[in-house]
Amino acid sequence: MPLETPLLALHRSSGATIGEYFGTLLPSSFGNFAAEYAALRETVGLVDTNFRAVFSFTGPDRQRYVNAILTSNVRDLTPGQGTTGLLLNAQGHILAEVETLAREDSILALSHGMIRERTFSTFDKFIIMDDVTLEDLTTSTGTLDLIGPRTAALLSELGVKTFAEMALLAHEDAMLGNIPCRIVRREFAGAPAAALIVSREKLPAMWSELAERVRVHSGTAAGMEAVNSIRIECGIPWFGHDYDDKQIPHEAGLEHSHISYVKGCYTGQEVVERVRSRGHVNRRIAELRFFSESVPAVGTKLLHDGTEIGIVTSAAISPALGQPIGLAYLRSEHSAAGTRLDASGIPAEVIVPPLPVKQASA
Repeated sequence: MPLETPLLALHRSSGATIGEYFGTLLPSSFGNFAAEYAALRETVGLVDTNFRAVFSFTGPDRQRYVNAILTSNVRDLTPGQGTTGLLLNAQGHILAEVETLAREDSILALSHGMIRERTFSTFDKFIIMDDVTLEDLTTSTGTLDLIGPRTAALLSELGVKTFAEMALLAHEDAMLGNIPCRIVRREFAGAPAAALIVSREKLPAMWSELAERVRVHSGTAAGMEAVNSIRIECGIPWFGHDYDDKQIPHEAGLEHSHISYVKGCYTGQEVVERVRSRGHVNRRIAELRFFSESVPAVGTKLLHDGTEIGIVTSAAISPALGQPIGLAYLRSEHSAAGTRLDASGIPAEVIVPPLPVKQASA
């Protein structure tokens, strides 16, 4: 059974279409895909991101310990800084994507709710001689995201004057109206974005407040369908959709964004270093456009000269191109831009993200 956002009843009552993303029932659309896409690209959109799992590490050894189990450099974080990495197994396969946020007295770790139990047990099993306490905060915590060029202006009106100057993944405590939260500075599709971490009981009030605020800024609540189209236009793979424990970081194109090569040892490092020194993987994720009006199904086989050389992992309509696009794993020798493929009867071509933005008409 899929997980459910705590706001599911609220979304259904508003007429939102519901779909499954990251193993969680979330709004696909609030009824106007073009307006939602435009808000995320041009003004500001409010997105329900309650697919996340939230963990806390406390204790004097927390930073050394978390640094030793993730690919990112947690060792050098100071309070208010963050980083994104991967939890790997000994074979270098990806068990989880994990964002770590250093606080004065703890480290918050954000991952995906659909693998919450496995991630918690993996975090926990290596705590042997370390003075570290691990806590699962998922059931008491929620998250909402603001995405788009007017995110900073909206937050400034609510009293968060520092957001525009915050570094990527910097975070701080704030009051939005009378609701306490932690704001994390993100980017999405080249535009500013903010993740708002809040007590779960405050989620409905925060959603209502922010939904009204984005409308003032000519934005709207946006479903995952629009988010999905934009992230594929940007070539951003999603955990659980485009990669999981079947892939290593280099296959998923995460070797530059999710791995520190100066931090020291971590689980799976031997495989990562071996692949880096070899400079080659047999398959890689790539972006495709499809010469068809219909979106190919996930799992569609890709052929080159009649030989199967890949498989589609994600696909959606791209307003930027006016045609379907997708992500796929391809044999490396067939992943160059311009390579023509057959997506089980649909002509396809390898392209290079990010795609040029074309305004969608609402």
